[in-house]
Amino acid sequence: MSATMAEEKYKLITRRLQEVLGGDSIKAILAEGRTPKCYWGSAPTGRPHIGYFVPLTKIADFLRADVEVKVLLADVHAFLDNLKAPLELVGYRTKYYKHLLLAVFKSLGIPTSKLHFVEGSSYQLTKEYNLDNYRLCATVTEHDAKKAGAEVVKQVESPLLSGLLYPGLQALDEQYLDVDFQFGGVDQRKIFTFAELYLPRLGYRKRAHLMNAMVPGLAGGKMSASDPNSKIDFLDAPEVVRKKIKLAFCEEGNTEDNGVLSFVEAVLIPISELRIARLQGDKILEQGSGDHKPFIADGAPEGTVFSIERDEKFGGSMHYNSFAELKADFASKALHPKDLKTSVAAAINNLLEPIRTAFQADEEWQRIEKLAYPDPNAKPEKKKKKEKTYHPPPPGKGKNAQPLAVETINDSAVAATTPEPTPAETAKQQELGQTS
Repeated sequence: MSATMAEEKYKLITRRLQEVLGGDSIKAILAEGRTPKCYWGSAPTGRPHIGYFVPLTKIADFLRADVEVKVLLADVHAFLDNLKAPLELVGYRTKYYKHLLLAVFKSLGIPTSKLHFVEGSSYQLTKEYNLDNYRLCATVTEHDAKKAGAEVVKQVESPLLSGLLYPGLQALDEQYLDVDFQFGGVDQRKIFTFAELYLPRLGYRKRAHLMNAMVPGLAGGKMSASDPNSKIDFLDAPEVVRKKIKLAFCEEGNTEDNGVLSFVEAVLIPISELRIARLQGDKILEQGSGDHKPFIADGAPEGTVFSIERDEKFGGSMHYNSFAELKADFASKALHPKDLKTSVAAAINNLLEPIRTAFQADEEWQRIEKLAYPDPNAKPEKKKKKEKTYHPPPPGKGKNAQPLAVETINDSAVAATTPEPTPAETAKQQELGQTS
């Protein structure tokens, strides 16, 4: 591979990332003409939200740079993550995540044949992996394990031991998945540096780590699967999406902690550029499902990557060649929050439509969804009462029984108390009868 081609691939692999650790090792692999290998993992806990578009869109860049990508469905990690899901539920959620991720990749035109899905339990329960885990536990301090998981593992007043194991397992995954770099959100940084420190102590090589920025939630702060008010789910109905975007924090002129503005930068413009690349003949990306028109208004000038569509009486549509231009207009209040929200809601619904359609057409996926995320407000089914078998009461008993006559009672009492004659008495009575 020529130096120029290697440099172009490296730029494609690392563009739009917030941070890269160990990038030189990736450059060396490309310079040697080898194929870099990476993994991106997700613990199947809460319902995935549209913030997942950030890493999933980035995976398209990896494939275009000929990176071998593994998608880890970290079911063991999901169980270890404090208080989130019991084992049976994790099993259903793992299946749900796979259905969903495949639908998202297909909707984006990302070829799923080039992706390798791996369940963590397929190798994390082996003898070799567990022995390495014990070796790691004999090396890592409690302080370092707790610090590494601080941004990812649920923090409670009395933490469980499982939370301390989480970072070590994620570090070992790099070795057992046989990758050159791990990709994740910047919230994983402490686990990544933990892996860089401790894997070499087990005799394994240090891997590179690539991190994307975290998209702020709709109310500011982190977009979280456990906070329904901060996120939009992949299966949310169009009217729900419009309502959530309408209520989202998007103060005029304020570009800080603005989830709507950040989503344009991290998701909508990158996907719009992917769609432009496909129209221009990119051979890696497939047609995919749904509408693949870039988020550009009709008649937009060449070079536009995102349009804010407005009625002519309000000044007409606004077209942007980059996010920097759009951000500058918003900061100067040339772009109003209402116009931004309207265009963003329309673009999100455009992205979600083929995913919702795939879900409605797949009965197995619908069945798994109900098992993975049972309705917390559903009333438990009432147990059917056993049918009673009627046993008639004995004579003289029961609710409607008539009282026996007094004479009958007395006769019965006399009969019951009069003893039968003995054989000798009977013979004597007979003898007396004959004499008389």
